[in-house]
Amino acid sequence: MNQSFSRHRRLRSSATLRTMVRENHLHLEDLIYPIFVVEGENIKNAIQSMPGVFQLSLDQLRTEMDEIAALGITSVLLFGIPNEKDECGTGAFHDHGIVQEATRVIKEQYPDIVVIADTCLCEYTSHGHCGVIEGGKVLNDPSLKLLADTAVSQAKAGADIIAPSNMMDGFVAAIRAGLDEAGFEDIPIMSYAVKYASSFYGPFREAAESTPQFGDRKTYQMDPANRMEGLREASSDVQEGADFLIVKPGMPYLDIVRDIKNNFHLPVVVYNVSGEYSMVKAAAQNGWIDEKNIVMEMLTGMKRAGADLIITYHAKDAARWLKEN
Repeated sequence: MNQSFSRHRRLRSSATLRTMVRENHLHLEDLIYPIFVVEGENIKNAIQSMPGVFQLSLDQLRTEMDEIAALGITSVLLFGIPNEKDECGTGAFHDHGIVQEATRVIKEQYPDIVVIADTCLCEYTSHGHCGVIEGGKVLNDPSLKLLADTAVSQAKAGADIIAPSNMMDGFVAAIRAGLDEAGFEDIPIMSYAVKYASSFYGPFREAAESTPQFGDRKTYQMDPANRMEGLREASSDVQEGADFLIVKPGMPYLDIVRDIKNNFHLPVVVYNVSGEYSMVKAAAQNGWIDEKNIVMEMLTGMKRAGADLIITYHAKDAARWLKEN
């Protein structure tokens, strides 16, 4: 018999052998769990488009953190929804804003859990955009001061990492300068370096109550058709002092994740966003897919593409499945 061909199946003949030669692994420490916090008491509002995800008041947050800690999840990403909004998003940079108060609760309860604070204005502005509005346009430079003030306020409250998601030009430089001037030179910036104007954000906007009241965010978030632009955006953030680089969304942009991993020497974070989560949950609830195997394959694919960390609403489920294995 002709033996000139390669026998790749030799390394697939048993589960133990397949595990031995596995190239990429998903670890519990890779997962970052997003949490939506609201003002008030005894609030646990189910987000209809995101089964299993809730808006939580601070008293309910304590219970949530008990579960997160028990699962071994080591980092969370906080989004805040205030009771009152205004034109400039004052609640974002108020020292007793909802994210600041949630940070204090978590750091008091579980000081070793890493708290990442989302640094944006859209949840706090009455117009739902990520910056200052004038004449129907989002102004870049006046927005930078508010974002830096927000970052400093979050750092004062105890945030371990600042994660600016606004996509204003120069936002990393402005926030880095603001943090340094306030004495927080050791606080890292996890920049949403490559953030696309994606239709996959729909369920998040229900959760964060951040839908723009006019227009869209295409003048500051990236065109989904563009690839090289992502490298330019990431390069600027690296030069301005970013410590992590986020690509958002995840699954439709794994080519971009690989580009960022190949071109920069910082930890790469992928955001497995709300629309991706909701589609999996909906299909699973209808019995069309095996949720566990789909989620674990999807998250492993993000690791294979080059992600060091994954922000995902599947984190709690994935943590349970990893423990089972």
